[in-house]
Amino acid sequence: MMRTPKKRALLILIVAVITGTIGAVGGYLLTRAIMARVTEGKLEQYAARIVADGEASSAELRTVLAAVSASRYQPCSGAEIGYFRALIFESDYLKDAGRMRDGRVECSAALGHPEHLQTQSDPDFIQQDGTKIYKNLAPYQSGDLTVIALEVGDSFVVFTPFSRIHSEPLPMHYTEIVTDAPTQKTGVLLGESSGAGLPSLTTEGVTRLGDNLYATRCSIRFFNCVTAFTSIHEVVHADRAKFAGGVVLCGLFSSLAGVFISLLYRRNKSVEQQLRRAISRDQLRVFYQPIVHLASGRIVGAEALARWTNEEGISIAPDVFVKVAEEHGFVGAITRLVLRHTLRDFGPTLRSHPDFRLSINVAAADLSDPEFLPVLENSLAAAGVPARSLAIEITEGSTVRRDVAIEAICRLRERGHSVHIDDFGTGYSSLAYLHDLSVDAIKIDKAFTQAIGTEAVIVVILPQILALAAALNLRVIVEGVETGEQASYFAEANSSILAQGWLFGRPVPVIEFRSLLAENAKKDAAFADASDRSESAESLQTV
Repeated sequence: MMRTPKKRALLILIVAVITGTIGAVGGYLLTRAIMARVTEGKLEQYAARIVADGEASSAELRTVLAAVSASRYQPCSGAEIGYFRALIFESDYLKDAGRMRDGRVECSAALGHPEHLQTQSDPDFIQQDGTKIYKNLAPYQSGDLTVIALEVGDSFVVFTPFSRIHSEPLPMHYTEIVTDAPTQKTGVLLGESSGAGLPSLTTEGVTRLGDNLYATRCSIRFFNCVTAFTSIHEVVHADRAKFAGGVVLCGLFSSLAGVFISLLYRRNKSVEQQLRRAISRDQLRVFYQPIVHLASGRIVGAEALARWTNEEGISIAPDVFVKVAEEHGFVGAITRLVLRHTLRDFGPTLRSHPDFRLSINVAAADLSDPEFLPVLENSLAAAGVPARSLAIEITEGSTVRRDVAIEAICRLRERGHSVHIDDFGTGYSSLAYLHDLSVDAIKIDKAFTQAIGTEAVIVVILPQILALAAALNLRVIVEGVETGEQASYFAEANSSILAQGWLFGRPVPVIEFRSLLAENAKKDAAFADASDRSESAESLQTV
């Protein structure tokens, strides 16, 4: 069933939707992967920046610690406490500085001399250089605010670490891991819980666990590691516009690619491409339509007609595919295919019946093709068929290039072929032109035949065409005879006229045509037998 333009458009739309959907799914996965890869790089930068800032602030803290330790004042004296206050006054994030012993603050810039004995605190971590680290030392605990204290010897400083955190466009988090030197255990000093195993956060690099991304950087100077982390879900949610744009672009690109591929496929399935493949695979069929002698009704010849069913199972009209072949310069391949099939199918018939004529159609390109005549001659010789058994039909349009047509017709007739002008009356021929072409017959176009019995204007031209043919001594073959009225019109006009049309038989495969020839031979035999009996009866009556 032939696909209408609407159906083809619907198919292309379906292809676009399917490929667009597949592209969107692929775009979803691809965009997530790209965003994850980009985020990994940003996490590495974030972790490295926190480590660098931490190292800078830790260096400042240790400078203050060194200044506390280098105090020249009497320990915990009023002068020394004033000295400590001067030190923290110059810092934005130091909360206190002073002296402590056995986990208790003895004096500091903020607390002065604590009146009450404080609970002894154990350090959370001890670094390799002996620095003790306290998280939320008892005197400085303040809600959820994290406060860190560093102790070296009997000197300590307290600070809030939040100045390290920088605002980021992406939802990135961090956690700072410290290793306790005596136990070699790791623990979280600052930041949020990452959900990842601590050992994985003490090795530099990028890690992906499920939907979560981690980037770790470690400080060589201060024995700590920072891991920046986030989830792909958070990243996508934070930048929905970019994510949606990636998905849409991939879907659109895939949809366009699907349409493009569909169009390429359709081009590959075009009449031209399919026809080329059919010819190369010898998939065109050749049918034969009988040509009869109107006066006797005998089959005296046949016209070979190419037939083609495309790859979609659709029968393409000869007028369509022959025109396509002509426009794209390979109509000669069709001519050769028809010639090959014709000689294969009718070789024995043509050899045994010298009066039987088989006609093949030749295009204008064949007449100007220098290889056509040698191929024709060699094919006939290989089949053992004489040239007179094969009539060559050319259209009036083929004779537009007058010099080429005249030369080609002359050479064909020299070799013994009869040449017919096909579809006569629709083109360029005139009395003088026909005389110069020196053809053997004209085939009156079916448009004139179908006008018989109607009031069509072209009916009045028929007598003139028949008179023209008689004047030039041309055989007349009438096309498109479908009714008895049409057959009678031409039979009465000229008893030697030949005809073809559905009244005498449609184009059929060679097997069916041979059956027609067999029936025709039986009729001829019966007619001959009846004639003999009639003649014998007349002889007896005479006696």
